[in-house]
Amino acid sequence: MKKEKITVTSPLLPNLDEFQGLLKDIWGKKWITNNGSYHQQLEKALAEYLNVPFVSLFTNGTLPLITALQALRITGEVITTPYSFVATTHALWWNGIKPVFVDIDPQNGNLDPNKIEAAITPKTTAIMPVHVYGTPCDTKAIQDIADKYGLKVIYDAAHAFGVEVNGESILKAGDMSTLSFHATKVYNTIEGGAMIMHDEKTKQRIDYLKNFGFANEVTVVAPGINSKMDEIRCAYGLLNLKQVDAAIEARHQVAIKYRKALKDVNGIRLWHDVPGVKHNYSYFPIFVEEKEYGMSRDELYFNMRANNIFSRRYFYPLISDFSTYRGLPSATTDNLPMATKISDQVICLPIHHALKDDDINLVINCIKNC
Repeated sequence: MKKEKITVTSPLLPNLDEFQGLLKDIWGKKWITNNGSYHQQLEKALAEYLNVPFVSLFTNGTLPLITALQALRITGEVITTPYSFVATTHALWWNGIKPVFVDIDPQNGNLDPNKIEAAITPKTTAIMPVHVYGTPCDTKAIQDIADKYGLKVIYDAAHAFGVEVNGESILKAGDMSTLSFHATKVYNTIEGGAMIMHDEKTKQRIDYLKNFGFANEVTVVAPGINSKMDEIRCAYGLLNLKQVDAAIEARHQVAIKYRKALKDVNGIRLWHDVPGVKHNYSYFPIFVEEKEYGMSRDELYFNMRANNIFSRRYFYPLISDFSTYRGLPSATTDNLPMATKISDQVICLPIHHALKDDDINLVINCIKNC
């Protein structure tokens, strides 16, 4: 058994000497938050890198979801997915909005557009899909439905940093998209997040809302909250932006090795790259078909842990299975058969920029030999 843990991810860290240089500059300026120079630089740099019109930085990835719902004045019911991290649905709950769960497409884990219309009621005001594992949703089909019924669309794009479809950023879809820059993500600012919007007026409103609603020293235009990113994390983020492409390519190489080695393992199902999509390889899910593989997903998962391989059952349980939500009419297994099946089969394998070939081989051999 390997003595050192093989972790599911590893944080992308900037060069310490460079970071210390920027910290020295911040210390000298004594301006450590409230839209300082590094905050302004990072918003501009991210908008350019991501090829989007406007970026507003947040202190984590959950607050832009909450704020987007406030900014668009969403009420009533919102159609969303049970197959995501709980923050997606928690953002609705914190705004007093009822989540309505719709099943997923088993080929990519995303909200199934074919199931959305049946869930729309007179109380529905928006759709909140998730680009699961960074694989783009069918944004055209979702937008067509939204336009037909006069609904807003807010994308939880926590996994979709840098993802493009035919050269166009996936973050431009819908009314708004939100990102997470948590330490576990492809690109991180330790903790952090962002909102992507289409016009300067909307950005100004968002910037007010994330700073208590202040428009100036004496004017509060809305009941905002405090969710600004500080200068230290902005400086950290600027340095990480210089190396994120190399980190994504390293993840790509890990994915290639996994696919080559596991494609013929009986009972192990893989998802593949989508033509025309620039992926970021944020996750590498496999799906365990128990009868064919000869072992359940959980048996394999715990066997891997026993060998110091720390994968993740992501997303398990479904959001709809948690106590807060399981009483909802849309949270039943009968309503969510595909999400239930995928959730019971999934293991996300270790994938990150620092993963060594020996570690990759240990993961592969564990799956093959179990």
